[in-house]
Amino acid sequence: MARSRTLKLATFNINGIGARLPQLLAWLEQARPDIVALQELKATDAAFPAAELEQAGYGAIWQGQRSWNGVALLGRGTVPVESRRGLPWDRSDTQSRYLEAAIHGIVVGGLYLPNGNPQPGPKFDYKLAWMRRLYRHAATLVDLPHPVALVGDFNVVPTDEDIYDPTGWRKDALLQPEVRGEYARLLAQGWTDALRRVHGDARIYTFWDYFRQHAERDRGLRIDHLLLNPVLAARLVDAGVDRSVRLQPKASDHAPTWVTLRTSGATRRRKA
Repeated sequence: MARSRTLKLATFNINGIGARLPQLLAWLEQARPDIVALQELKATDAAFPAAELEQAGYGAIWQGQRSWNGVALLGRGTVPVESRRGLPWDRSDTQSRYLEAAIHGIVVGGLYLPNGNPQPGPKFDYKLAWMRRLYRHAATLVDLPHPVALVGDFNVVPTDEDIYDPTGWRKDALLQPEVRGEYARLLAQGWTDALRRVHGDARIYTFWDYFRQHAERDRGLRIDHLLLNPVLAARLVDAGVDRSVRLQPKASDHAPTWVTLRTSGATRRRKA
């Protein structure tokens, strides 16, 4: 009988890595994820805390941007091998929103999808154009014979079951039919939404704004997603959200969201 082994992959919108580095390091020590995608660094390349993360046991690659955006990929005990920086098909797009690398045998695309507010307007148009570029690039990844994950802050509430108050948020860019349509079109390529695969229709959130104790009252949104290609989805064991991180003082408005996966050498137990 093969020994069961798992690997943990997580995504976390840190909402300012400089301000929240202590919380990040504490979570890394407690949760010990093998792969982490970070978003909204809000830091330049030079300000990224590579030394502190290395001391914590994580190699990193990153794409910073002053005050806004910024993405990074971390590997426990290894340095990610970068394969792409930024989505193709728009050389004028200089926003730091996509980073792709091989980490522990998995191709990981870490992304921070545009918010799109206010809508309608240029920011919403940019969001839809970015999603269409993501769709084109994802089509080159989904059918690879290797495990692939697209993870991050998608800034998409897929359905009304993924938000505490769909009526109150109806005009927000995260809920617009065009945005939901692009996300559904992406899934139709063959990607598995890991949280939904594990938890079915259960209410589960990854983001809680800072107003009116929404985190304490669990009035949230599900906008951080982990999408797995068929090869990787076959290895899915569990998925969840570390909501307790959001409830800490001076926390990000997102919580780490994760999956556990069987490693390539592990097999399912056979029934006797």
